[in-house]
Amino acid sequence: MISIVIPAYNETKRIASTVNASQQALSGTCEVIVVDDYSKDDTCEKAQAAGASVLRMPRRAGKGAALMQGTLRCTGDVVVFLDADIGETALEIQRLIEPIATDKADMTIARFPEHNHLQRKGLGIVKLTAYWGVKQLCKSELSAILSGQRAARRHTFLKLMPFAPGFGVEVGLTIDALRKGFRVIEVDCDMTHRITGWNLAGFSHRSRQFYQVAKAIAARCVNRRCEDGR
Repeated sequence: MISIVIPAYNETKRIASTVNASQQALSGTCEVIVVDDYSKDDTCEKAQAAGASVLRMPRRAGKGAALMQGTLRCTGDVVVFLDADIGETALEIQRLIEPIATDKADMTIARFPEHNHLQRKGLGIVKLTAYWGVKQLCKSELSAILSGQRAARRHTFLKLMPFAPGFGVEVGLTIDALRKGFRVIEVDCDMTHRITGWNLAGFSHRSRQFYQVAKAIAARCVNRRCEDGR
């Protein structure tokens, strides 16, 4: 059994497409759980109409908390995390699942096409911060650390709880998995998602993301010092 967990906040335009493509990719033999992080639009209704089970957070809690609640609720042996806005490109999820199902990896991370230069430009500072954190703490040079598309067995994700809050969840999962000795690999997937714009909302989003990513790295630096001092 495969569970797909999709955190969503105000994703009325794309959530149905993402849910439908996820189900199509696995021929319907999966459970899809959308964790609605207290959306102000009809994300919840659109997800339910597309066939997903919806877990609605009682208040805005952030991406990390939403993923954690979805993982606790799901029943599948293999769990796939997907961003709500990847739409039809969720058809690529088999590429993430195969290395887990065949025991070639403990966690897979989707690496998006390099030709998407707009994504690299928009997330440059945050990506460099995440890259530096993983390299310093884990001696690893992964390139898709901020990718929200990843898969692992449920018991692996449970061992990595509690997840870092907010947008720090991906870098936190990556560092924690590597430090616990899990095999983490990147998988090329022809996926895409909504690009953050060069406007006030976009800059606000990137600022929050940078702060939460940096905070997750700092917390793990402190933990390492505490462990080294024992």
